[in-house]
Amino acid sequence: MSERMYVIIVGAGKVGWNLARELLEKGHEVTLMESDRDRFRAVEQELEHNVQFGDASELWVLERAGISRADLVIAVTGDDEDNILICQVAKEKYLVDRTIARVNNPRNREHFELLGIRPNVSATDLILRLIEHEVPEYGLVHLLDLPEQKLEIIEMQLPENSRAAGIRVADLQIPEGSLLISVLREDSGFVPGPDTVLEAGDEVLAVLDPRVEEDLTSYFAPDGQG
Repeated sequence: MSERMYVIIVGAGKVGWNLARELLEKGHEVTLMESDRDRFRAVEQELEHNVQFGDASELWVLERAGISRADLVIAVTGDDEDNILICQVAKEKYLVDRTIARVNNPRNREHFELLGIRPNVSATDLILRLIEHEVPEYGLVHLLDLPEQKLEIIEMQLPENSRAAGIRVADLQIPEGSLLISVLREDSGFVPGPDTVLEAGDEVLAVLDPRVEEDLTSYFAPDGQG
């Protein structure tokens, strides 16, 4: 088991309840917080002393839960404003190193990012990424975004008339700040070398500066559409 942590989870909906259960089973110390009395009573029947009743947007409630010694605070309420506030308070007032916030409305994600609340998780965005991965017509999948490091990893599938099909990796004219790191062909993955010739239907993984994403995807697009 990894190092034991003290985790505070705010919001005892299905997500918070299941998270608490899983973390407790892994041996971590957990306090699950819920402001709805009926929900609290339902969860308390299973988690007993690991769940507390109260509004976590109030400082005394967080302090009662021991936020000053928390290793991780997870805000998964159904209200984005509450999730932002809880994570901000945890980081700025109580110096909690790690926070995770749930984004209920993807349109609010920009507010989380502007306030430095990362990572933040949107179920809608996760499902859209799964759709992108399963439906080739989308063409592009974001596998990993690291905005602070100005890096991302994307996956692209080369269409039949991609200008990159039939070209050696060494001869590709991809933008500076991008690098091909893997090719998946016929269910077999490999790291491409300079002499690897790309083929239509290849799924290529690239690590890149997000600022050159448009140029890179345009290069791999069907000839004449970039």
